[in-house]
Amino acid sequence: MTPHAADLEPLAVRRVPPGRLLLWLRQAWDDLWRSPAASLLHGVAVALGGWLTILLAREVWWLAPGAFSGFVLVGPILCTGLYELSRLHARGVPAGLPQVAQAWARESRPLVQLGLLLLVLGSLWVAASALLFTLFVEQPLRTPQQLLRYALVDQGDMLFTLWTIVGGLGAAVVFALTAVSPPLMLGRKVGFRRALMTSARAVGENPLTMGLWGGVILLAIILSLATAMLGFVLAVPLIGHATWHAYKDLVVTDGVPLRYE
Repeated sequence: MTPHAADLEPLAVRRVPPGRLLLWLRQAWDDLWRSPAASLLHGVAVALGGWLTILLAREVWWLAPGAFSGFVLVGPILCTGLYELSRLHARGVPAGLPQVAQAWARESRPLVQLGLLLLVLGSLWVAASALLFTLFVEQPLRTPQQLLRYALVDQGDMLFTLWTIVGGLGAAVVFALTAVSPPLMLGRKVGFRRALMTSARAVGENPLTMGLWGGVILLAIILSLATAMLGFVLAVPLIGHATWHAYKDLVVTDGVPLRYE
């Protein structure tokens, strides 16, 4: 098999039972408290980003849901520092903010490509949201209360239903492509396409386990929103660290060279 053809083949993956989710979360909790400042800073950054997104959209409330959803879509790449912390902890190496900064400063083309892909997908989702509201909204909406009333009452919930379906399909695609690909590209010398295909394969061969894991992430997002973004402070580091352990559990990397020693 030529090197080019090999790059198109996804790596082998393991089938793991749903109970492994508890192990991933327990390992994530341990990682968080090995580097609490560096880990929690990621959650603080996401919470601040959520507040900023809402503030920027306060004059055009119909853009706010799509803008915030687009912000959440790029979450996998925002957790790069958390993957690096877990990677170093697994090797018994002390890690903190300097190592997070180094992870972001490294030249890693596949991760850059993934970041650009997520940025494009997030922008497309914002545009799709704007289009839906443009097609359905026939009156000015100046407050979130007016937005909810129009979506759920005046439009007979059609707008909300379409927005949910489109968003759900987009989120499912993003989840399949990024479930394990960011930590895989950070830890191993794996190309962009191969990492995405491996992630999709891991999800496809573990539908129940990964479906439940996606549900856990969704629940964490909902609870974080319900707490005025404050829940992200804890949810983001836990999900980021757990994603690293999910990757190590799911993907067979025997023979694939390390990206960084």
